[in-house]
Amino acid sequence: MIAQLTGSVLRTDANSVVVDVHGVGYRAFVPLSVLSSLPAAGGKVSLFTTMIVREDDITLYGFRTQEEQDVFQALIGVAGVGPKVALSLLSVFEGPTLAQAIASGDTKALTRVPGVGPKLAQRIALELGDHMARLAFDRKVEGVAGATPTPGGQAFDDVVEMLVSLQYNRTDARKAAERALTEAGGDADVPDLIRKALSILSGPR
Repeated sequence: MIAQLTGSVLRTDANSVVVDVHGVGYRAFVPLSVLSSLPAAGGKVSLFTTMIVREDDITLYGFRTQEEQDVFQALIGVAGVGPKVALSLLSVFEGPTLAQAIASGDTKALTRVPGVGPKLAQRIALELGDHMARLAFDRKVEGVAGATPTPGGQAFDDVVEMLVSLQYNRTDARKAAERALTEAGGDADVPDLIRKALSILSGPR
C-alpha cells in the first residue's frame, strides 16, 4: 500500500497531481485546497495518500495533513459517500472546518457541497458526529499542549472554550477548569488538565 508520496511535481490537472518519485510518476487525486497550494512543476511536495483498490482500478488520493486524510477515510465509510463526494467536501471546507461542521450537525452547510443532499448530509452527521468531535477535540488539545494554564491566561481560556465547544455551559466550564488547576497544584500539563476538567464535569456535582 502506498501511504505517502514525496517527490517533485511533474504536472497538475483539474483535480489531480502527478508526483515524480525517483523517475516514476504517481497520479493522486486531491482536494482543490491541496491543488491550489502545490508548488510549480519541479517543486518538492509530500502528500499523505489513501490507496483505493477496486476490481479494475487502483487510485491514489492525496492530502496535506494526516488529519485531512483521516476525515476523507471516515467520509468514504459512510454509505452514499464515494471518493468524489468526499473530495468535494474537502474542497469546499478545510479539514478542521469540515470536522467541526459534522460534529455540530450543521447539515445546512454540508448541503452546499455538490452531490450532498439533505438526506446524505443527515447520514454523515449522524454516523460521523462523535468521530469528528473527537478529531476536533484532539486538534484543540494539541493546539494548547505547550502552554501553562493560569486563571485568566490565554491557555486557561482556551481550555474553557474547548469545554464550551463540547456543549458545557461557560460557568460550569470555568469552575471545572479552575478546580482542575487547583487540584493539580498550579503546575499542570494542558491535556491532563482538560481530561481532569471533563472528569469533574461528568462526575457528581
